[in-house]
Amino acid sequence: MGDRRTGSARTGTRVLAAGAGGLLVALALPATAAVAAPGGGGPHGGGGCEHRSNNTYDKLLECMTLEGVMEHLQALQDIATKSDDPVYPGTRAAGTEGYAASVEYVSSLLEDAGYEVTLDPVEITFNFPAELRQLTPVEADYETGVFTGSGSGEVEGQVYAIDINLETGEDAVSTSGCEPEDFAGFDWSGTADIALVQRGTCFFGTKAYYAEQAGAEAVVIFNQGNTPEREELIVADATSVDEPIPGAPGPVTHGIPVVGASYADGVALAEEGSTAYVNVLPAETRTDYNVIAELPGKNPDNVVMAGAHLDSVTEGPGINDDGSGTAALLETALLMANSHPQNTLRFGFWAAEEQGLVGSTDYVEGLSQAEQDRIALYMNYDMIGSPNYIFMVYDADESTFPAPEGVTIPEGSEAIEDVYESYYTLVGEPYDDTAFDARSDYQAFIEAGIPAGGLFTGAEVLKTEAQVAIWGGTAGEQFDPCYHEACDDITNLDEHALEVNSDLVAFAMLTFAYSTESVNGVPGKRVPGRPFELPAPAGPEGTFAEEGGGLGHQHAA
Repeated sequence: MGDRRTGSARTGTRVLAAGAGGLLVALALPATAAVAAPGGGGPHGGGGCEHRSNNTYDKLLECMTLEGVMEHLQALQDIATKSDDPVYPGTRAAGTEGYAASVEYVSSLLEDAGYEVTLDPVEITFNFPAELRQLTPVEADYETGVFTGSGSGEVEGQVYAIDINLETGEDAVSTSGCEPEDFAGFDWSGTADIALVQRGTCFFGTKAYYAEQAGAEAVVIFNQGNTPEREELIVADATSVDEPIPGAPGPVTHGIPVVGASYADGVALAEEGSTAYVNVLPAETRTDYNVIAELPGKNPDNVVMAGAHLDSVTEGPGINDDGSGTAALLETALLMANSHPQNTLRFGFWAAEEQGLVGSTDYVEGLSQAEQDRIALYMNYDMIGSPNYIFMVYDADESTFPAPEGVTIPEGSEAIEDVYESYYTLVGEPYDDTAFDARSDYQAFIEAGIPAGGLFTGAEVLKTEAQVAIWGGTAGEQFDPCYHEACDDITNLDEHALEVNSDLVAFAMLTFAYSTESVNGVPGKRVPGRPFELPAPAGPEGTFAEEGGGLGHQHAA
């Protein structure tokens, strides 16, 4: 990541176009509207909310309640709890019975609400649990997992530590395995050599690629360990590679096992004379489904799309990651089912995000150019209720975080960011930027040139004292202490964050349902109800001195 810039607050009142000469109709409720108005309740707000046309901000946000969102989250928790999948019970991971039940839950509700629902098949790679055992100089079994793109095999042999750096601190850098020269000077002539590389500055796929080219028969990638949030077991995507590898930026697959380890276990494996045992069973190709739901609008050629990933990791039920985004988006869709929008609305619930954005990528790549051109914008909701949250918006205008090298932010994305920021300003919630780094399901959309935006409340990055002073919570703990852990269950949420962001998900969807003129220049109509000018964004708080803005979606380095 590049150096960070602190953006100054934008001042004055911003009036966003919602049609020729029109104003964007904003929330006609007081600034406390993030707390549901009286009259709500029930699975879809109560009071007949699911049957009426919630085509104004007043009506939609009255019906958009925390109770309704939590009902979906409880259903997802129950699905995971009841899943007796033979490989990964208690989860909703891709390829499992828990994921299949999640698809059934979401698709059946949307069908009953009147959406045109498509179960979009996606081939996913199903990895079985792996084994990692140190044999000498100590004997120990280590927690591990299989990286996306890994090959299979059973290897018992010498461990070679590749250019590792055990220095600590935010400024510590590890380039372990990032160049072919890193693997020189080792005897790879045996039939069971294991390369031990450390998380660092290059893609995981680059490390595994160079290790295999050098002659290793297995690769163990351990976490960097320079800061507390980089100490736990790391298991991620090893299909992306850096230049100048032929075929960059990938994807690549590997003919040898590639597994993960924690920092502490990696340090133990790096001891002189270390030998280890690695076992990765052959993966299976299975078919999962994206759930795509569409509500035709008066303009069929201007599609407003939003998405959240439906799968969990194999460790647990995935209630914040990403049940929170799924539940808020699902409740929004159900409440807008009778809204008769100006633009066509499309909701995507993605398969296998945790395997490396598989479902969303497959979906976008499967669209013709004409179909891609119909999509006016895409909004992404991945982790919006973190228990030690801060409110964050994808930094499309790069006021805080320059986009990483290779990431192009499509024109129009800033207008989506403005709507989110103006809403936070309207309801009195401070916010910050998170890097527009393409590490979630919006990646394929922006690569297709489709404007995008989204919300995020943080993953494994530690909260600072400065952030506690603004948002509360606990300094020195992760934004989500249960990120990618079994404890990411129904208790792993902050209700205030979830409620505010659920309202914002609905607010943004209704805004663009009527006009995307600020994004792509297509005229629309103002949202019904009393006109109201959104305030200009107050500006990000600027609490991130270092990279990422609460990132932690481990699909890259």
